[in-house]
Amino acid sequence: MPANAAHLSSFISSHRIPCISCPRDPFIKMSETETTTHHASKQQNGDSMAEPPMTEDVFDDTYKEKGGPKPPNILVWRNIILMSFLHIGALYGLTHIPSASVLTLSWTVVCYIISGLGITAGVHRLWSHRSYKASFPLRVFLAFANSMAFQNDIYEWARDHRVHHKYSETDADPHNVKRGFFFAHVGWLLVRKHPEVTAKGQKLELSDLKADKVVMFQRRYYKLSVVTTCFLLPTLVPWFFWGESLAVAFLIPGLMRYALVLNVTWLVNSAAHIWGNRPYDKTNESRENRMVAFSAMGEGFHNYHHAFPFDYSTSEFGWRLNPTTAFIDLMCFLGLAKDCKTVSSETVIAHAKRLGDGSYKTG
Repeated sequence: MPANAAHLSSFISSHRIPCISCPRDPFIKMSETETTTHHASKQQNGDSMAEPPMTEDVFDDTYKEKGGPKPPNILVWRNIILMSFLHIGALYGLTHIPSASVLTLSWTVVCYIISGLGITAGVHRLWSHRSYKASFPLRVFLAFANSMAFQNDIYEWARDHRVHHKYSETDADPHNVKRGFFFAHVGWLLVRKHPEVTAKGQKLELSDLKADKVVMFQRRYYKLSVVTTCFLLPTLVPWFFWGESLAVAFLIPGLMRYALVLNVTWLVNSAAHIWGNRPYDKTNESRENRMVAFSAMGEGFHNYHHAFPFDYSTSEFGWRLNPTTAFIDLMCFLGLAKDCKTVSSETVIAHAKRLGDGSYKTG
């Protein structure tokens, strides 16, 4: 194993060797049949993973919305009230920043990064898309980090995200951007789900999530884990270790950090589906948005991600504005992750030429 930073850099720059690349160009969007056939072919050649093919995040272009009037929006007042209090508390927390110690502000950044990784490297790239494999210790850490982010348990988040990819911009999309920025950003959490979202979610194959003991353990004890990791831990550490006031500790690394992580995650659903270019696939509304990529730890290369949802980097640019990819690469170096799925440059270029909006540039 490399023993110094130079060796580490050399290793990571070349560590894509064991990754799984897609050898074909998906001409439009891979249908479920095409994807299953592709994986089956790889199984016959002996170079596939042992797990079944992942088709639940593949866009279903055969789905047609039902005609007739749309169902009325039914407000979920509990969520409206809780979200209102959360954001009022977060805004109030901004006024306490000048009185917070440097250690408390640093701890807030640490909590932001940990909870962010619970979404990006955890429930999104690992559990929703199975874009790489993680060891048991890494899965435990990512489940812990996911609870700190408090955005529904891993099972529910991954299920809804797969529905989003499979039925993007239709009634079955949980945060359908065609219903406007506010709905795609937060409004979808403030009303009852469209019946199609629920119906399609119930039909997904989720056996991989059910078979993961870490996922099901977190789901079983989710409320307790959220209270402990999202609120108590961020608050008590500054108070106990360096004497920060409980009010400041609760408002800044607690509420303000939590609200910030929520809104940054939501920007992927809203801003990254409205503003930006579509160099890889102009047939859907996902966009390349560098501001979202910067704030969401690499999740803003969204047009690429919808074109190639199985790529562990969600981008073809490596670590550029993508600390989550750097984190996964580090875990691979440490032996805690493996089998990162990637897409060949030839496939990306061919796909962009065929379906992109003409703005694609290499490098």
